[in-house]
Amino acid sequence: MATFSKLLIEKGVTKNTHGQKIVENFKKMFSVENIFEIENYEDIFQSFYKPYLEKRNNLNIFLAQKKGQLLKETPDAYGGGKIKRYYFIHAYNCIYECNYCYLQGFFKSPDIVLFINHEEILNEMEKIIKQYSPTKDNPIWFHAGEFSDSLALSHLTQELPLYFNFFKSHPHAYLELRTKSSNISELLKLAPLDNVVTSFSLSPKQQILANDFRTPTLAARLSAMNSLKQKGFPLGLHLDPVIYSPQLKEEYTQLCREITDHLPLCYFNYISIGVVRFTKEVYEKVKEHYPSASFLNQDLMTKSFDNKYRAIMPLRKHILNTVYQSCLENGAKKESIYFCMEEESTPSY
Repeated sequence: MATFSKLLIEKGVTKNTHGQKIVENFKKMFSVENIFEIENYEDIFQSFYKPYLEKRNNLNIFLAQKKGQLLKETPDAYGGGKIKRYYFIHAYNCIYECNYCYLQGFFKSPDIVLFINHEEILNEMEKIIKQYSPTKDNPIWFHAGEFSDSLALSHLTQELPLYFNFFKSHPHAYLELRTKSSNISELLKLAPLDNVVTSFSLSPKQQILANDFRTPTLAARLSAMNSLKQKGFPLGLHLDPVIYSPQLKEEYTQLCREITDHLPLCYFNYISIGVVRFTKEVYEKVKEHYPSASFLNQDLMTKSFDNKYRAIMPLRKHILNTVYQSCLENGAKKESIYFCMEEESTPSY
């Protein structure tokens, strides 16, 4: 768990019971002199530049209300199939430090912003569900974890029961909780729902050590996944981003075997495979912050179909196909696998 320096509470966040509970949970972590009330988090969070790597020893938390758009349509190939998908914004930034993370070029600060107006988010979901009238054969998906980990601080934010209650009443709407965390304590207090999927991002041990700083170990994540499976929670798997190494086949064969030691690959509702990718702005920040990262080899990266930097096409196809074949060889269902944020999301080789 990260060490936090200051707690900044936006006026108005305690106007409802849930907001009051969140504030009280966080106040227990701070001494009185490090708790501040502020008018508007945006006056501080996005108004002053704070170096990304300061998150290692100087990370603040804002408790605030999200203004403006609460849900956004996902890009094409964000998930498998031609399904209507939205992501919702419950937080900004992450307590972990992955050297390929796009957030380092997205915000001016690495500080954590936690939004407490979950009821408003759920109201927007309700409107979208009524608009599209999803069915069993044509569901709608909502994704958490686009700008922050879905579970890492859930024991403090405690919004999961609100979402489980909502999705219990909407069986043809699905919720995905994307995470690298092993913090499943709040999930285990709830009854599993078929339409709430917890999806874990995994990499081989060597890649976690080299790139996923401050994240739970592979063993911890696998143990968390197994605990959820034993309770009947549906799971998804993200092998994303895959970072190339000469030992790619061996690394992902071993990873698949380690996963199957805990649960079969056919258990997952879906498996996504994707390569490391950056916008130009993020690419420049990554080079500044992590100049020795293995994936920054200039000869292997190029601007691709959507203007993001990815591995050159021959290498990209090799990476995707190698991981895809490793999944199939270890029991994954072919129809459950898709390529994330690629021109062709359905594997064809």
